[in-house]
Amino acid sequence: MEGRALKLRTQSPQYGQLVIGPPGAGKTSYCHRMQQFLEKIGRKVAVVNLDPANDNMQYKSAVDIMQLITVQDAMQQFALGPNGALIYCMEFLETNFQWLLEQLKAVDCKYFIFDCPGQVELFTHNNALKNVFAKLEQLGYHLCTVHLVESQYCAEPYKFISCLLLSLHTMLQMGLPHVNVLSKADQLKKCESRLPFSVEYYTEVLDLNYLLECMDSSTMSKQFTKLNAAIVSMVEDYSLVSFLLLDSNRDGSLLRLKNAIDKANGYVYGAGEEKNVNTLLACAVGAETETERMERDVDPYLS
Repeated sequence: MEGRALKLRTQSPQYGQLVIGPPGAGKTSYCHRMQQFLEKIGRKVAVVNLDPANDNMQYKSAVDIMQLITVQDAMQQFALGPNGALIYCMEFLETNFQWLLEQLKAVDCKYFIFDCPGQVELFTHNNALKNVFAKLEQLGYHLCTVHLVESQYCAEPYKFISCLLLSLHTMLQMGLPHVNVLSKADQLKKCESRLPFSVEYYTEVLDLNYLLECMDSSTMSKQFTKLNAAIVSMVEDYSLVSFLLLDSNRDGSLLRLKNAIDKANGYVYGAGEEKNVNTLLACAVGAETETERMERDVDPYLS
């Protein structure tokens, strides 16, 4: 097996992004739009649906876990609730990893977007998906996690702190290159008046003590003052969390996120696509080529 994995890794590397995040973050819409965008720039992409309850896909999936098992199947067969059934489905997928591998091999593509379920416990406590992706990595799949949370949470300090904790915990649990994303960036315009700081404060996760000072002084909030301070201190001690803004309806926004993901999963370094030196370096260091500058949207939240 080790020799086979080595051969796959050196001769035919595969790349992918694991799209995760809580319900409502826009994961499925992102997968659809990113697939369209990557195909528009000439990259062949396949979307893999790993959500056994996803019956409203906007894209055509190349691989669909619902052909193996669905949440409804698990609920009926084992008398489970929706959350327990979803966990069972992920553990069933881990047990039947060979099925997933054969499905991926049958796809004539070397870049995959994995649309994952929205239950956050699957990425903070349960090891099933973590083990599935670890096995794929051993077989030569170069992966990174793309973690989406809604940007409107920036307007509420308590929710933003919970997003920071969720992002940090997910990064440590998954153990993969990681890109945190504030999705639905257009919503920031609607809550601009409630943002105590500039958008850069939230994307760069600057001194979070200022965020603590913005919290109201009600009796309930005082009960959690020490807890919030402890969470903020832990996030700052690790110094791992930062965000990119995303408006999936804007190509310029998708382009910048694509560059960050290509750097994270190594696609920019070894995909074999024709590139000039300027494009390679621009993606590697996060800079923009002149062409990319021309394509960039003029938007105060995405610039």
